[in-house]
Amino acid sequence: MAPNRQGSNAPTSGLKPMRYCGRRFSAAELTAIRRLIATHPEASRAALSRRVCEQLDWRRPGGQRKDMSARVAMLRMQRDGLIKLPPPRGGNGNGRRYRRRTAAAEPGPPLHAASPRELGPLERVPVTDRLASHRHNEYIDRYHYLGYQPLPGAQQRYFVHANGVIVALLGFGAAAWKCQARDTFIGWNTAQRERWLPLGACRTQGQSTAPVG
Repeated sequence: MAPNRQGSNAPTSGLKPMRYCGRRFSAAELTAIRRLIATHPEASRAALSRRVCEQLDWRRPGGQRKDMSARVAMLRMQRDGLIKLPPPRGGNGNGRRYRRRTAAAEPGPPLHAASPRELGPLERVPVTDRLASHRHNEYIDRYHYLGYQPLPGAQQRYFVHANGVIVALLGFGAAAWKCQARDTFIGWNTAQRERWLPLGACRTQGQSTAPVG
């Protein structure tokens, strides 16, 4: 059944389950999301996505809320006329130059090693707070040849340390919902893809930060 395009007043009864970002939403869940938006008119879109995750217990296998997936799903629900989101606050920054510059991301001295293996054990450190997020973005903008671009959808970013020095950055985003070449290579059918895709990821960023000499 096609989505009703009458905005937040569109009835949800009688709708078949709708799929967004790999999750099926029942008519009752769509109604709950609309009610949540109506009862929190002052909330930002980001705050609403967190509330939706809590209310529907939408989480990653590790227990973290799927905030970014919820935001994308709600944008698509609005596009389909199922909900009405509040206006965005200040834009999302897409297409604007990342101008943050700090001393923490200034180039350091080369690491003296005949090969990367001589750097010693590598430690992968996840980005878990706003300060680390800004630092990761700044490194990417300074040293990646394409500069910084926001990662779409669900994501996880890392610093790679060698003896306490940041030597590389990694970024992973949600795998594409459909990709014929990938799906054919793996050999899974629609049901298998829907089941296993949430466990997959796509490496979207990678950058070394310290020259080895």
